[in-house]
Amino acid sequence: MTVLSVLWFFLIFVLIAGYFILDGFDLGVGVLYPFVAKNDEERAVARRSIGPVWDGNEVWLLTAGGALFAAFPAAYATTFSGFYLAVMLVLFGLIVRAVSFEFWAGDRAWRKLWDVCFFLGSLLPALLLGVAVGNIFAGIPMDANGDYAGIPLLGLVTPFTLLTGVLGLVMFMAAGASWLALKAPEGSELRSRAAKLRMPLQVAALAVFVVVSAFALAGGVAPEMAPELGILRVLFAALVVAALVAAFVAGKKSDLLAFLAQSAAALCLVGLLACSMFPNLVVASAGSVGDAITLMSAGASELSLTYMTIILCIGLPLVLVYHVVIYRTFRGRLTEKDMAH
Repeated sequence: MTVLSVLWFFLIFVLIAGYFILDGFDLGVGVLYPFVAKNDEERAVARRSIGPVWDGNEVWLLTAGGALFAAFPAAYATTFSGFYLAVMLVLFGLIVRAVSFEFWAGDRAWRKLWDVCFFLGSLLPALLLGVAVGNIFAGIPMDANGDYAGIPLLGLVTPFTLLTGVLGLVMFMAAGASWLALKAPEGSELRSRAAKLRMPLQVAALAVFVVVSAFALAGGVAPEMAPELGILRVLFAALVVAALVAAFVAGKKSDLLAFLAQSAAALCLVGLLACSMFPNLVVASAGSVGDAITLMSAGASELSLTYMTIILCIGLPLVLVYHVVIYRTFRGRLTEKDMAH
């Protein structure tokens, strides 16, 4: 285990956090879409609220996958081969969602179909990504070569992974409600419905987080953790709770503060996951022939990690500037002028 391998371990979680926060509210809007948007005008507002940013937000997921492949190829091979069907379902959902965006405005005769595709294309990734994270955290059966040795797809579904899937889904939905309340026209019924849904979803997210944490600790699901990061785990867990409570309270006064607090809760949740996983990349479940994949066993060469770090120093600022420009350009609530384009 080297300094660069540790650095890239946490950088991959930073990329995951970027996706969880940014594409999280996109997926949340899609899941809430049938429940908050009651007519074509409101559906257009919901789509327009994420239209300028959703494709850029997905870059964080692609970058995280690419970084995992380059920095820890053994972990990439095990996770992507073991979760092959789940990964394909996630990709299918993202593709269907993208197609629905393109066709909804220009194909009025099939709008109901594209509405369903938008909902399902958001629901599948929102649920399955949490299930996948639960499996990586709790452990998967592996053979002596470090390959997944369980039943495809069905072997990944356990009570704990279902709970983590629900946690991810509820967090996405709370983020989506927060974003819609922030972007919908002031005084509109759409904004009112989103704001009303936001608070119970944040309470549900807090409740599910407590249940998942208790299950992980009391049920012996949590992997062997690095003792030196114990304080950080407690800190991040407390921050998740504090951020969700702050989002709930802030929602009564400011939609922007509620969204920022919800995003902070997502960031802290990923930080808690990173500190709980370290130094494991893929945990081997009980009864596995193979050992867990760790930083010590899966890291790429120092030369590869050095080149990746150089590329990161060049590329990451450009990506951040892009996001700042996009979000600044499309800041504020949607207006009739925005809907005309």
